[in-house]
Amino acid sequence: MNKSLGIMLVDDHPERAEMVCAQLRSAGYRLLAQLNSAEGLLLHVERHRPDIVLIDIESPDRDILESLAIINRQNPTPVAMFSPRGGAGFIARAVEAGVSAYMSEGISAERVAPAIEIAMAQFRSYQQLRLSLERTRQQLDERKAIERAKGLLMAKKNLSEEAAHKTLRNLAMSSNATMRVVAERIIQHLQPGN
Repeated sequence: MNKSLGIMLVDDHPERAEMVCAQLRSAGYRLLAQLNSAEGLLLHVERHRPDIVLIDIESPDRDILESLAIINRQNPTPVAMFSPRGGAGFIARAVEAGVSAYMSEGISAERVAPAIEIAMAQFRSYQQLRLSLERTRQQLDERKAIERAKGLLMAKKNLSEEAAHKTLRNLAMSSNATMRVVAERIIQHLQPGN
């Protein structure tokens, strides 16, 4: 665990926040920002670029989840949320919004380090899954384009599937482009209505 992580703490209880900040500093974490509300959270995450955000707010609401969802899309960042309030539905929405670890008890000095470790591990796992899904989606889109271009070549040029594939491959090599790029060009050129 790299304890030089930059942390942003959002805690609406000043005394508890001071205690947690002191614990974080003594454990070697860098405290980048301490907020006493989630107001302006997007701006603060953009400005400070924390390695992780710790949130302990008495009554987390829909606005905080919307902010976290935007952060998750635009600047994915691990988030650990501590809150004794919020039932199963809220927890599910929090995780969907990008919360990496949800603790159903308030933040405390002794729970903060394990929560950071859990959130960081969950975040890395989710990001790997997300990248894998994106690669799979791109490969599927590429295969669809190639198959569609082959189909058009077969129909318009009266080629066999093998000859259409060979034509695509040769065009890709001669134009120094990927088969997907060539396939998309063929689709644009041969597609009905063009």
